[in-house]
Amino acid sequence: MIQGTGSNVGKSLLVAGLCRAARRRGLRVAPFKPQNMSNNAAVTVEGGEIGRAQALQARACGLPPRVDMNPVLLKPETDVGAQVVVQGQRLTTVAARDYAALKPRLLKRVLESFARLKDQYDVILVEGAGSPAEVNLRSGDIANMGFARAAEVPVILAGDIDRGGVIAQLVGTRAVIDPADADMIVGFLVNRFRGDPRLFDEGYRLIEKSTGWRGFGVLPHFADAWRLPAEDALDLAQTGGKDGVKVVCLTFSRIANFDDLDPLAQEPGVALTMLQPGRALPGDCDLVILPGSKSTRGDLDFLRAQGWDIDLTAHWRRGGKILGICGGYQMLGRVLRDPEGIEGPPGETPGLGLLDIETEITPRKRLGETVAIHAASGREFYGYEIHMGRSHGPDCGRPFASVAGRPEGAVSPEGQVSGSYLHGMFRNDAFRAAYLEVLGATSGSSSYDATVERTLDDLAEHMEAHLDVPALLAAAR
Repeated sequence: MIQGTGSNVGKSLLVAGLCRAARRRGLRVAPFKPQNMSNNAAVTVEGGEIGRAQALQARACGLPPRVDMNPVLLKPETDVGAQVVVQGQRLTTVAARDYAALKPRLLKRVLESFARLKDQYDVILVEGAGSPAEVNLRSGDIANMGFARAAEVPVILAGDIDRGGVIAQLVGTRAVIDPADADMIVGFLVNRFRGDPRLFDEGYRLIEKSTGWRGFGVLPHFADAWRLPAEDALDLAQTGGKDGVKVVCLTFSRIANFDDLDPLAQEPGVALTMLQPGRALPGDCDLVILPGSKSTRGDLDFLRAQGWDIDLTAHWRRGGKILGICGGYQMLGRVLRDPEGIEGPPGETPGLGLLDIETEITPRKRLGETVAIHAASGREFYGYEIHMGRSHGPDCGRPFASVAGRPEGAVSPEGQVSGSYLHGMFRNDAFRAAYLEVLGATSGSSSYDATVERTLDDLAEHMEAHLDVPALLAAAR
């Protein structure tokens, strides 16, 4: 199990690289994360959902994503509450202060999923969440040491030297955690080093001496990490300094399933900007994307608070293109209704009125992969649905795409504004090229899937060169 000294120290990438390294050795390997918190989910083969980081790790193993790889997924809907997804399906929505009462029930489900994976694979590589040093959260823990001890899984602790203070991160964790928890840790590694790793030799020895743990190596910064699907919106590549078609994505407070943007970020002819709150929409952009949201009405209010509704109207009047995906599609309509309070307090919110549609949030969540035909180009693409709500109205008579002969999405009469519930469309190389051609760009990137596969191989080789990978894998029981 790879645990970290804090959030975002690179645990997901470390597990992905180890998964690919184990697979290249001929081992049957699978990823596992007991509890994840993310609004960027992937659809599994069973029709459930898990964190996108575990889907990438499954890909590194040569496996399709399965619900047992991430049995508990928390999807924040507000600052103090989250939807709880258990083994792929929504269980409830709970306030943060009430989540602790659920944990004993959830640990049983976590251990069930872990046991099923153990029966099928040679090695399971587990990712922790947050940090075991958050000892105030230790009671009832299912994400770090609570799981490790219940499942008897040895732990490697990863520190992030790029943040500074990595010695204190690792030694401090050893000092504050329970001695029985510390006994689960078999060693440490240092991640994201920049420069000559030999300059850290003295610090490395100090950590070994102060903790009593063996070191598994110092891993230099992996420069191509941006080529892999991001789970955190803050990790999305910004390519706004490039020449070419200018694409701007609005960064909502509850942005969800933004992996739609990863392939665009890799296009040499696309300058992608993730527009941060408080910034105005650039007047020279060609396409504005409204991405998915875990709290669509809440993010619609958030959008207006930034003044982006005024900017979008001005962009539309200048002849600019707008694409709404999932929650972003719902926002483009005339009204968004939530009579049962699925995403928050019951009620309705006026939409942006750029599409002549209405949307009602419904309890049933649509989950699944699909094949669609883009209406404008005739190109086939693979996508997935992960949403609650249905939309209807006159602009649905001009669908964005067709799925099994049925219309999907909507397009405005002049063709500038379009919306679709289908995520992942830009992963398809031929569709992406056709879509960009209309905007005046020529697709110059190689196959997106081939790029991800090559980057996973490069990551594994990078780790093999700098870490004691054989010893890391041998630590498994």
